[in-house]
Amino acid sequence: MKLLIVGGGGREHAIAWKLSQSPRVSQIYAAPGNAGIAELGECVPLAATDFDGLIRFAQEKRIDLVVVAPDDPLALGLVDRLEAVGIPAFGPTAAAARIESSKAFSKSLMRQAGIPTADYQVVTTLSDALAAIDTVDLPVVVKADGLALGKGVIIARTRSEAVAAVTDMMEHDRFGKAGHTIILETCLSGPELTVLAFTDGKTIRPMRSSRDHKRAFDHDLGPNTGGMGAVSPGAELSAMQWKNLQQTVFQPTIDALRAMGCPFKGVIYFGLMLTEDGPRVIEYNARFGDPEAQAVLPLLKTDLLEIFEAVIDERLDQMEIEWSDQASCCVVAASGGYPVAYEKGYPITGLTDAAVHGLIFHAGTARQDGALVTAGGRVLALTAVAETLEEAINKAYQGMESIRFTGMQMRKDIGQT
Repeated sequence: MKLLIVGGGGREHAIAWKLSQSPRVSQIYAAPGNAGIAELGECVPLAATDFDGLIRFAQEKRIDLVVVAPDDPLALGLVDRLEAVGIPAFGPTAAAARIESSKAFSKSLMRQAGIPTADYQVVTTLSDALAAIDTVDLPVVVKADGLALGKGVIIARTRSEAVAAVTDMMEHDRFGKAGHTIILETCLSGPELTVLAFTDGKTIRPMRSSRDHKRAFDHDLGPNTGGMGAVSPGAELSAMQWKNLQQTVFQPTIDALRAMGCPFKGVIYFGLMLTEDGPRVIEYNARFGDPEAQAVLPLLKTDLLEIFEAVIDERLDQMEIEWSDQASCCVVAASGGYPVAYEKGYPITGLTDAAVHGLIFHAGTARQDGALVTAGGRVLALTAVAETLEEAINKAYQGMESIRFTGMQMRKDIGQT
């Protein structure tokens, strides 16, 4: 089979790496891809939102399956466009992807379906937002309604911080249209947990749990990023706790989307907080998380292509999915200044020595005059797998010691906070 993977980050490299292990995959293309994916297949200079170009390419190459990985093309309806011209695609439709592209929609769905989440209110004007801030309990979570590259969430501990956050979003257009509607949410406390799951719109099969580290610096300090690392498992949950999540969160979400006429087929991301009062949904994503995918996919034993096809054909209930009992740790190396301003084009060295300790997934990398150079904020990640989480963490950091590029920054406490 010939596959086209849409996207060019670490998540897409992990997906390409796993799909390349399937004996039925003969050719992998990626648009736009990166230097790491180029070692597995052919990168195509097409943006993930160039729908006409992607469809034309898929038709010309007679692509058997398109895997749509990033949030933007999902929200904009690439899967719908592909299916309309008879090209098989893995990922949710734009209507189903609203669980990520509109936080107001997702919160409404949770409220209607009785799915446990934080209390919230939606505001659409700056004056309403400022009035609401006068009455909310502190701290308050300020969220942009739309897609903001994982950076549209601010925990305001004072009213002045909340005012600054909503003004920045609604008046100064920090996130463009994505921040013109705001969600003000009660701030919950407790360990965070991510559960990715395959679903065909009826059946849902959770993957191994993981835990992402969003803040840029050690001890969860600094601005939110797309993610500086992740570990799996993200928490040690009992069988009873898993059953509770299945009954109160996972299945009700899928059932609610199907009842609304927008069944979700693909990978759904549950961002959870384990509060003293039980688990609460913080957010949904409509695709593999990044870097959660880099932590979880190395633990998958079953052929990923077979799972994708079962999802598309709505026969996931017949699929046995096997996972390793090992643990993993993924550490991200980012450009200096990320997630704000950073420079590109710096040579990257030490990957051969680092690869002795784990898998290297490229994100913002490129080839320049034959040399591997930085080409993004999150440059690459190293995922180590071991029998225990402590061993996986140690292996990951041993590998990271070999990697070098100008301005390189990474957290040194992934899996330890």
